[in-house]
Amino acid sequence: MQRAAVRVLRGARTLRVLTPPARTPQVLTPPARTPQVLTPPARTLRVLTSLVRTPPVRARSATAGAPPLGLLYERHGEAADVVQLKDLEVPKLGDCDVHVKMLAAPINPADINMIQGTYPLLSPLPAVGGNEGVGEVLEVGRRVKALKPGDWVIPADAGLGTWRTHGVFPEEMLLKVPSDIPMLCAATLSVNPCTAFRLLADFESLAPGDSIIQNAANSGVGQAIIQIARASGIKTINVVRDRPDLAKLVERLMALGADHVITEEMLRKPEMKDIFKSIPRPRLALNCVGGKSTTEMLRHLQPKGTMVTYGGMAKQPVMVPVSAFIFRDVRLRGFWMTQWRKDHAQGGPTAASQDGPISSLGRSGEAEATHQAGSSRTEAQDVSCEDSSI
Repeated sequence: MQRAAVRVLRGARTLRVLTPPARTPQVLTPPARTPQVLTPPARTLRVLTSLVRTPPVRARSATAGAPPLGLLYERHGEAADVVQLKDLEVPKLGDCDVHVKMLAAPINPADINMIQGTYPLLSPLPAVGGNEGVGEVLEVGRRVKALKPGDWVIPADAGLGTWRTHGVFPEEMLLKVPSDIPMLCAATLSVNPCTAFRLLADFESLAPGDSIIQNAANSGVGQAIIQIARASGIKTINVVRDRPDLAKLVERLMALGADHVITEEMLRKPEMKDIFKSIPRPRLALNCVGGKSTTEMLRHLQPKGTMVTYGGMAKQPVMVPVSAFIFRDVRLRGFWMTQWRKDHAQGGPTAASQDGPISSLGRSGEAEATHQAGSSRTEAQDVSCEDSSI
């Protein structure tokens, strides 16, 4: 994901927009009496354009020093056309507010959809981009109880605007996470892994030895599903598109814990029967594509099994044969992480309750930050406005 972030932000058109003002190096340059630690200009540019590697700074008042920088858009459109690197106004730290320095902020496909104005959830304009990331608490208001300086926090919900160097947010908009997990794991914790966790936990009672099948397996959610399933003893059949570097992609997903990696074309071949000689047919199918891929994947589901759709990357409808309903009693469900958070805002399991198991995987090394594996044209980059991982 970090590589994807850098690739998007460093597009030919984007570099022009993201070039920092001429006065910016002066802010980052140490006093003249310490020339031996002068920051090289090339490194300064990388820091400002990536927004995922910010130099360490001392805790200071939210209103002190140079204004923070952020990737701001004032109208909807293509990111390269409307996103600009600008100084941001920081409100005075209130009694219930938290001053946060962002440490890492990745790019999720839904972030781009929100900038384009095609996503069901849109932030009021002007808006700072980014829905996920991890930051360090610098200061807290006098009525803040759950957080203290030095804590790591992630957004409690979408729309926080994480593509910035610093920000002041109400305490209820943040969730504390352990600071001993890898930074990139923490930065991607609130969206893809949470979606994967809920997909595996909420629709079928899966036990060790059971199997699931999913398409878009090399997307961020798909990779998280592989790792969480492996830690739970659940077998995975992972469907990806054919590509020139397929062997490299298969190796990558197998290293994450995938049991089988197949192409969409293989779904229609008799060789699929060989897979089910060693593992049971899946009780759960996870669809993020739509179209023929989904129809073929559904054919391998157990009777009374469930298929959950959480994205529509092919921008094609889900086609289900009538026989699948009549003779196999399959169930079709949908999932949107944002709606789940709204439904569980009061009572029942919360977003914070699921972060614990996922954080434990990251801390133990059983899970790693998900990124777009394979070719430059990955499933995650083909996401439509129907993607629901946020």
